[in-house]
Amino acid sequence: MNSIIATDNISKYYGKLAAVNNVSLNVSEGEIYGFLGLNGAGKTTMIRMLLGMIKPSEGKAYINGNIVNAGNYRLWENVGYMVEMPNAYPELTVYENLEIARKLRNIKDISVSKRIIEKLALTEHINKRSKALSLGNKQRLGIARALIHMPKILILDEPTNGLDPAGIVEIRNLLKDLAANMGITILISSHLLGEISKTASRIGIIHQGKLISEFNAHDFENLREKTVLIEATDNNRAKSILLNNGYKITESKSVLTCCDEKAVMHPEKIAEVLVKNECPPKSLFTRNEELESYFFRIIAQKEV
Repeated sequence: MNSIIATDNISKYYGKLAAVNNVSLNVSEGEIYGFLGLNGAGKTTMIRMLLGMIKPSEGKAYINGNIVNAGNYRLWENVGYMVEMPNAYPELTVYENLEIARKLRNIKDISVSKRIIEKLALTEHINKRSKALSLGNKQRLGIARALIHMPKILILDEPTNGLDPAGIVEIRNLLKDLAANMGITILISSHLLGEISKTASRIGIIHQGKLISEFNAHDFENLREKTVLIEATDNNRAKSILLNNGYKITESKSVLTCCDEKAVMHPEKIAEVLVKNECPPKSLFTRNEELESYFFRIIAQKEV
């Protein structure tokens, strides 16, 4: 598949500080790429370089195969974006702000502003000044402005910031619909691990300016740790039995944990060993590592 958004060994230095350090990424057509990292990890700096707002110290950024150049106005005809806190004219209404965006994009269809207002659930605020909007609705207005010309590429920095749970689900469903049914290529950044995992088709983790992990749902199955949790009638005895049978066991509160590959592949063997030694398990199940645990584990490994 063609790379719609790409960087090639891109870096950004502020003095000796590397805000972004030698990052290469490729986002394919119709993909939702989730850029995940803690605050200050380099997400916004990456997005600003992709949009030509700041120049990289090293490397190059590409949109639709073209080197990013802020002065190449044709490059931005099919790009919609929102970076950090969305800017709007505070004294103008939601509708007036979108009308300005429509006219700046030279869109002739005068009904487009109202359609996008409806799509972003802003109808009841259509005549409200933007300065009076809640943080969540300011986000909606920012996304509406990014979508006013129905771009083929959408780049959004923390798009669900300030939204309530229902609003987060609405934006998630909107983005997935745009990618699946309209072929729009989307790059979003976030520090919300759970939301990224539900929205993105591929995830890149950035930490201290470096892209330290990149995966899709299938890859994640192989990356995340799997453990077997055991609660026996006598945990101390069960632990001794399993250690004597070559299993690596740790104990936490009332549960024994085993992450040996042989245990994960064949947890029933653990049950057989315990039953044979007259110490049957009360419960035994396999637990898969969640994205949050993987995220903090991989970050900790990089800091060692």
